[in-house]
Amino acid sequence: MTQIDQGWGAGPSARYEQIAARFRPLFKSVRATAVARDNDHHLPVDEIKSLKQAGFSKLRLPLERGGLGITLPEFYALLIELSEADPNITNAFRSHFGFSEDILNAPSSPKRTAWLDRIANGETIGSGFSETGDAKASAASTRLNRSGDHWILNGRKYYTSGSLYADWINLGATDDEGKPIGALVPTRAEGVEILDDWDGFGQTLSASGTAIFTNVVIPDDLINPVQTRFRYSNGFFQTVHLATRAGIGRAAAIDVSRVVAERRRIYTNGNATRVAEDPQVLQVVGKVRAAAYGAGAIALKTAEALQRVHDADRAGDAQAADAANIAADIEVSQAVTVISNLVLDATTILFDALGASAAKRTNGLDRHWRNARTIASHNPRIYRERAVGDFSVNGTKPAVLHRAGLPDSPDATKAHA
Repeated sequence: MTQIDQGWGAGPSARYEQIAARFRPLFKSVRATAVARDNDHHLPVDEIKSLKQAGFSKLRLPLERGGLGITLPEFYALLIELSEADPNITNAFRSHFGFSEDILNAPSSPKRTAWLDRIANGETIGSGFSETGDAKASAASTRLNRSGDHWILNGRKYYTSGSLYADWINLGATDDEGKPIGALVPTRAEGVEILDDWDGFGQTLSASGTAIFTNVVIPDDLINPVQTRFRYSNGFFQTVHLATRAGIGRAAAIDVSRVVAERRRIYTNGNATRVAEDPQVLQVVGKVRAAAYGAGAIALKTAEALQRVHDADRAGDAQAADAANIAADIEVSQAVTVISNLVLDATTILFDALGASAAKRTNGLDRHWRNARTIASHNPRIYRERAVGDFSVNGTKPAVLHRAGLPDSPDATKAHA
């Protein structure tokens, strides 16, 4: 059944249905066991492996490199469908897709070629940039120190989404001179320990816990595979979250529709002898579905904005790419607060269409709100709204980089007041 038949609208291109058909049987299989995995804390190792074998991890690679060569709108449309099945898996792939985009946009070099080959061979990359505790927002406390003809890595990272499932961890550190430095670390290298200790109430299977590095030997060829992130990286990573929330909204709409259709018990103060015919209940279901539709449409609109940046970049027009990127960042920030509101509201009010039994953990309906709320907390929407207002009123360009951590000094935040 196509997206149009389901009422979600046409895909972002004429070929989208053909592209999606390759993965939909896998998405269906993933969704069938999502509730059980969430309740039992069963990591989706096999599900991620199956997706990788089907080529999902190399969606953006060109055809001649063994990828599908899909556009950004097509890519995000697929992420919406995957997130409908299980948003944990989308988050687990997020860093991998970001690094892939880095490599695709990097200048030609032996390192770029080597990493394109690794990605084409199905190798995947997890995240290793965030730190907690006393880590400063301005610099990483994780250290990469030169030692003869190699480097020694020590430190620990948190929010390492996807690293438990990956072959590599893409991380940021500080070198001997106190300067930022990047590296790709094999997850199976001696001295690397990855813990499944993420204890959030949502996205519980995204493997977003701790990675510990103890005297890990890193050769030169794994240092700084790309010197800078791709131009539209801020919008890219945030739009992964937007697509994920849109998928959560769809899953919530499908679930509440199914449960209402199956429900036999009624309330005596209801409006029909079957819940499925109660107009007030149907109104709730319709509102949930409309929210999911709106979230998906907005997410794909931001994907179009990112595609414009990408196209201008590839055309070599830096001025046009910069202008397009500013506009894309504003579109993404505008989308963040709206999609958050739509999906958080939808995943709350769906319970108004049901009875007390809907709260049973075995039904798994609460996971939709938990997942949406957790993702919405990654990048506070209040700052997105402020940035949009500042742009609209004062023409202020959005910030290029967002980091979290302790201020360098107690007065450091006053400059931003």
